[in-house]
Amino acid sequence: MPTVRISKRTVDALSPSDKPLIVYDAELKGFGCRVMPSGVKSYVVEYRPGAGGRGVAKKRMTLGSTKTLTPDQARDIARDTLARVRLGEDPAAARQSSRDMPTIAQFAETFLEEACRPPNIKPRTKALYADNLRRLALPYIGSTKLDAVTSADIARLHRKIGKDTPTAANNLVVTLSSLWRFAEEIGTVAKGSSPVRGAVQRFKVKPRERFLTAEETSRLADALLEAETIGLPWHLNSDAAPSKAKHRARPENQRVIISTFVTAAIRLLLFTGCRRSEILRLRWAEVDFESGMLHLQDSKTGKKTVMLNAPALAVLSGLPRMGAFVIAGRDETKARSDVSKAWYRIRAHAGLDGTDGRQPFRLHDYRHSFASFGVAGGMGLPIVGKLLGQSQPSTTARYAHLDADPLRRAVDTIGATITAAMKGNKGGDVVTLRKERAR
Repeated sequence: MPTVRISKRTVDALSPSDKPLIVYDAELKGFGCRVMPSGVKSYVVEYRPGAGGRGVAKKRMTLGSTKTLTPDQARDIARDTLARVRLGEDPAAARQSSRDMPTIAQFAETFLEEACRPPNIKPRTKALYADNLRRLALPYIGSTKLDAVTSADIARLHRKIGKDTPTAANNLVVTLSSLWRFAEEIGTVAKGSSPVRGAVQRFKVKPRERFLTAEETSRLADALLEAETIGLPWHLNSDAAPSKAKHRARPENQRVIISTFVTAAIRLLLFTGCRRSEILRLRWAEVDFESGMLHLQDSKTGKKTVMLNAPALAVLSGLPRMGAFVIAGRDETKARSDVSKAWYRIRAHAGLDGTDGRQPFRLHDYRHSFASFGVAGGMGLPIVGKLLGQSQPSTTARYAHLDADPLRRAVDTIGATITAAMKGNKGGDVVTLRKERAR
């Protein structure tokens, strides 16, 4: 192996041959210049990884082209590389690993395909993860290698999204945490290397508390009845082109009749406290009229039994059976995907769309209303939590401020005692308080 003092003059003097030629530096062992038959010249470094010795095969790593590096620059890089080898590293393997490392966008596909499968991840959770990655993560860090993302990158992204939508920012952190946990499990990245762990302090989001009042419940009942019988007045969307409605009948003759399955779904949300997906995916096989229960085979918390009250049973009894699903849609073989469009019409007609200054009433708020009626009726939080199928007591604790019954009894007792005392010591000993004279 020829050795020379590698300098600009010696590098320029090297000529290509039929085979690759490497000239090694006489000053730094392992450092050299390679000349390819095409005439391309580059600096290289050779070393034996690990403990070294002749029993370990040499590795050769390209440092860069002679057009972009001077001999002194290349020699410094080679010296640093050999120092890393002496510390037990394998720079060539690390570089290859970096090249093989997928980007966030590439690994996201693997994560959604392999990790987000039942029974570990429910379809709705997978859809949420996919949406979080597509909209919130990939536009900013999608092209970054999985092992190159830092905690600072995650914190910056969290703050950026959280300026407008703190809840979405918090949800994205959960998604990214699951993605990196899977990457660690299958060995794509090292254990404990997740940049999400401890990277951010989640935004404090005030839980939304919107409950139906008795008066609003009455308006809703009227709107539901009107929707499924004579229909609701038709209104053109504010952003729709007027030309699309030029052949419609006069407004006073336009009514939109809502499917009885949709109005039944809304009533069941109110009477059962179930989640929207639980009602829309409810099968007749899960309805037990004899015991007055729903035996849900799958829900957010797994298998679940729902106690039915008389109004809920009446709604179910009044529905025709149009297939396997209770809330039938156009395709009787599939569960109805949503009722939001019809709900927005009903909500507006019932005055629950926020025009009165209150928060618009959402479909999920029916679950909160069910709980509020139960707590206000004197039921304890454990009972309400059991009816809602909530596995964590802390989840039900959000309704504690509605449990005014014990406080009401206490304040009434105090008031009665004071009143009795004021009427002549009939409620206990009375201590007369006299005004102290000024001295």
